[in-house]
Amino acid sequence: MAIPFLSFQAQHEPIREQVLAAMARVYDSQWYVLGEEVKHFEAEYAAFSGTQHAVGVANGLDALVLALRALGVGEGDEVIVPSNTYIATWLAVTQVGATPVPVEPDPDTSNLDPAQLAAAITSRTRAIMPVHLYGQACRMKEIMTVALQYGLSVVEDNAQAQGASFGGQLTGSFGHINATSFYPGKNLGALGDAGAITTDDAALDQRVRVLRNYGSQQKYYNEVVGYNSRLDELQAAVLRVKLQSLAVWTGQRQQVAAWYNQHLAGIAGLVLPQTAPGATHVYHLYVVSTHERDALQRRLTEQGIGTMIHYPVPPHLQQAYAPMQFGAGSLPIAEKLARTSLSLPLWPGMTEDQVAEVAQAIRRA
Repeated sequence: MAIPFLSFQAQHEPIREQVLAAMARVYDSQWYVLGEEVKHFEAEYAAFSGTQHAVGVANGLDALVLALRALGVGEGDEVIVPSNTYIATWLAVTQVGATPVPVEPDPDTSNLDPAQLAAAITSRTRAIMPVHLYGQACRMKEIMTVALQYGLSVVEDNAQAQGASFGGQLTGSFGHINATSFYPGKNLGALGDAGAITTDDAALDQRVRVLRNYGSQQKYYNEVVGYNSRLDELQAAVLRVKLQSLAVWTGQRQQVAAWYNQHLAGIAGLVLPQTAPGATHVYHLYVVSTHERDALQRRLTEQGIGTMIHYPVPPHLQQAYAPMQFGAGSLPIAEKLARTSLSLPLWPGMTEDQVAEVAQAIRRA
């Protein structure tokens, strides 16, 4: 691709020696699971997130599952989820035995609409799981108000929005317990699968630490039925290096988005990202919308410009959730977004000339 959808080069090259030194430090330590690197990263990520605690786990899906388990969510319970999200949000609910209850997004932001929450709450509802989609903070103050009114827990899915905020407060610090992913393509990405949980609740923090390690605090003594879901030392060491650059990379993402807003302005039929009042956007993705999405994607591919669709099939229409019997048309906003959304190239280090080239190709199309 002349302009790939994603490139790590501008991020990774300047920190190459630091990352290799961190990996060598782990290799030489001869301690590879739940050691000093994880301990230090957990403290550093908690400080970054504005929370009292952070717990490193194996991946983002496990983080969601363990957060729900720590809250005691399980068989017979319901969890409110966005209709428009990556399927991991729903899978976590299903994996603890609960039922995902989808709520449609605000069409302007693609994020969970707080105004639709009350109608979805039943006597079985235990939690709300907002997802800060594409890097934009959800309207968390309204969501927390509804949760407080109905006595519900909140689990933020912060996988795409590390460093975003609403009303000056960081995402991943609003909910009772919150999950994130460090999959390589995320704004803070490891060199493999990795994830974390953040919370201010010491009891929830301790429950997660037991659950992630076979349900055990003391080796070979198991208190509960747990998991093997531990952030490994190598990934923690890499993440410690990359965390130091995250603010700079976020600024670069926001600059690229500002260039897109300027160069794409005024194109008929193309809807640009909108940010809710009070929210910040860290642009994990720059997502436009057009009814000619598929044709536009083909034209851009022909011109060597990489794009992706996030997400072509909403969770309720996936075969995995066919038993829930959601028919086509049952969640029309999510379905419309699946038909019309297109993610354009965006990464730290992308230049304005590259953004202008993408924009010119879109105008020609």
